[in-house]
Amino acid sequence: MKVKKEMKLIDFLSLSYNRKNVKNLLKYKEVYVNGKQVSQFDHLLKEDDLVEIKKENNSLLEILYEDQDFVVINKPSGLLSMSDGKEKEKTAYHYVSEYLKKQNKNQKVFIVHRLDRETSGVLMFCKNEKVRDLLQKDWNKIVYLRGYMALVEGKGLKKQGTLKNYLAESKTQQVYISNKEKGKLAITHYKVIKEMKNQTLLEINLDTGRKNQIRVQLSNINHPIVGDKKYGATSNPIRRLGLHAHAFGFVHPKTKKKYEFKTDCPKEFYGR
Repeated sequence: MKVKKEMKLIDFLSLSYNRKNVKNLLKYKEVYVNGKQVSQFDHLLKEDDLVEIKKENNSLLEILYEDQDFVVINKPSGLLSMSDGKEKEKTAYHYVSEYLKKQNKNQKVFIVHRLDRETSGVLMFCKNEKVRDLLQKDWNKIVYLRGYMALVEGKGLKKQGTLKNYLAESKTQQVYISNKEKGKLAITHYKVIKEMKNQTLLEINLDTGRKNQIRVQLSNINHPIVGDKKYGATSNPIRRLGLHAHAFGFVHPKTKKKYEFKTDCPKEFYGR
């Protein structure tokens, strides 16, 4: 959160949190100003200072934004968004819930969308059920920005293009290109950002949010995402899936205010 005018830290935090939450954030040393931990309530912030809320000693939870309705994090690659009941490992949902209960033991958290385990980037949770239900009811109308960075195998793609396919899912949870009768329409726009020796970095924007949409459609044009063995990749130079959700924007279903969150593309996506 960037500071727009000079003010005390407690006053700045009070713009987004209630008094009890502010006290807990400072008490548990979870407030950082320009990368340095600050716990003094009267610390004087200057214009353009960067204030971050993050749980000390927990690198898995990078909080991008938080208010009375939402928590937005930058999920690392390799972390499940939420368990389906079979996994016993900790998930993004678990870490967010743990963080919120430290401030208020009765605080609940609700997931509204997911990222694949190996996909990193912007992931949002709701703090109350009513807002969650409103979001899910008109998700495709409310969410106006879904941006990704994708590192794919090969080069030679047009500078920009649009992929339109109908996607279906097999009993083994493999998504595949289908037809209008069996599948759901998936629309993906891409733009070439950088061409390297054996890979191409793309910026992706979605009109639809189908499961594995980007992975399947890029594989279908013979440019699978690096590290995506499930959908045909044969290389893994960055030792992870080359997909990062770098931009997310939506309109609050109650206040109609626009929110937009962006994170930097992982450095390894740009090659050496």
